[in-house]
Amino acid sequence: MSRLDSFIRRLTAQRDILNAITDLVAEIEGPVLEFGLGNGRTYDHLREHFPGRRIIAFDWEVRSYSASTPEPQDMVTGNIRDSGQAFLGIGAALAHADIGTGHDEIDAVTLTWLPQLIAGVLAHNGIAVSGLPLEHPELVALPLPEGIKEGRYFLYRRT
Repeated sequence: MSRLDSFIRRLTAQRDILNAITDLVAEIEGPVLEFGLGNGRTYDHLREHFPGRRIIAFDWEVRSYSASTPEPQDMVTGNIRDSGQAFLGIGAALAHADIGTGHDEIDAVTLTWLPQLIAGVLAHNGIAVSGLPLEHPELVALPLPEGIKEGRYFLYRRT
């Protein structure tokens, strides 16, 4: 499979999972956290699906389109591993992390801290969606929506 096809399938899986969990997340109080704002496409999608909900985005720096950039109070810049620590216990209804690089050695380092961060920011029964697998005792894998290949994107609920 070409890298372009792989990218399209990953983004399609991301969108399909986020669409499928909208009602589930609506039942949980708390903000939505977007780890890896990038150009703001997913942030914009989350805004559309969760109107009126606070959405806090994290990234090294702001590089998003102006229409897809959070207000300053909801934009956290810097190293996500470090800046995310201030949000432990926030009780997020949803945490979405799309910060994988596709380089196994770099992603292996991210996986030494990301699962703990995600579990720490989520509310009880909060939902995590991630481009990387999150192995943590408080995160239970949920079935993926129909049509999404196992291992393409990941879905969890915090116990």
